[in-house]
Amino acid sequence: MVCSTSMLPSVPTELEELRDDPVLRSGGMYRIALLIPLCGAAGLWAPSCISSAQVAVEELNRSNGIAGRKVQLIMIDAAMEASISIEETVNDLIATDSIDAIVGMHISAVRQRLSKVVRQRVPYIYTPLYEGGERTDGLFAIGEIPEEQLGPSMEYIQIEYRPRSWALIGNDYVWPKTSHGYAKKKLRDMAVNLSYERYLPFGLDGMPLVVEEIARSGAEAVLISLVGQDAVAFNRAFGQARLHDRIVRLSCAIEENGLLGSGARNSQRMFVASSYFATLSTEANAAFKEQYYRVHGEQAPMLNALGQSTYEGVHFLAGLMREHANIWRDHSVFDAPPVIHRSGRRLCISDRLTRAPIYLARADGLQFEIIKRI
Repeated sequence: MVCSTSMLPSVPTELEELRDDPVLRSGGMYRIALLIPLCGAAGLWAPSCISSAQVAVEELNRSNGIAGRKVQLIMIDAAMEASISIEETVNDLIATDSIDAIVGMHISAVRQRLSKVVRQRVPYIYTPLYEGGERTDGLFAIGEIPEEQLGPSMEYIQIEYRPRSWALIGNDYVWPKTSHGYAKKKLRDMAVNLSYERYLPFGLDGMPLVVEEIARSGAEAVLISLVGQDAVAFNRAFGQARLHDRIVRLSCAIEENGLLGSGARNSQRMFVASSYFATLSTEANAAFKEQYYRVHGEQAPMLNALGQSTYEGVHFLAGLMREHANIWRDHSVFDAPPVIHRSGRRLCISDRLTRAPIYLARADGLQFEIIKRI
């Protein structure tokens, strides 16, 4: 699939404008490149991610912005299917002093490529769940990792449903493969069989055939590590085959948009482990939702974990620049001093040891019912 950023100002035109912008050259605006997938399998998440980041910018601009400067977002397509090279785009933006920072909500394969391009020239906040282990200086991966999500949630499924074997299905890149490596170790520890494992290219047609393979494998639980629209296609095929009658589903990446796209009748006995749900009952989420709907109205894109992560990422960047502007280049999340920042999950003091709680939820119609903190 080939797609472009036509839904937003195009990158090449924007780059030319940025190079000649006298306000930018005078240092008047603090410009954040918001890297999100605008098309392809993960494009499902874009409206929520944009809207959530805009709320953070609006909150910052009502006070002192970042480093005393008003904040502006520049949307860049970070989809794997995008027709424009993300590395060239980001390098050009940095080389021309057109951006001051990056907030990225995209897949890990893109992060790995960009980490070789950014090279500590601007702070890079990476917001979604990921496979863990990111230690690049100047790159702050603030999302949850498999040890936090998968371990406790797999234990819950095993205790409640006692599946005799599991299937693992994911897209063909680093996050699903690393997460499933952890899941396979967990299955061995629990003395449970693995009956199926497969990794799919993005946008694969013929998802019903994959569902048939899982049905024939004898699996009684399936871990879904598919991205965006691919997860939706899988759930629709799964529901149409009525496999929920004998197979329970678990995911760490399906959120409210994916649930809506899948449909209520295709989401029965589906569980998700995440640090954020729109139904989360915390003071921080209540404040976030109030601001979100104040800015965007009641018809705003659905709140979800990946959208909230861009809100948190912008605020994390503000806290980082407020407290550690002179040392960020020499640190990552693993060794950085604590960063106090706003979040839709909780009032965050982020460091290696202070992590957001993880919740397990069950699909209930078109929303998630939080079962427990894990």
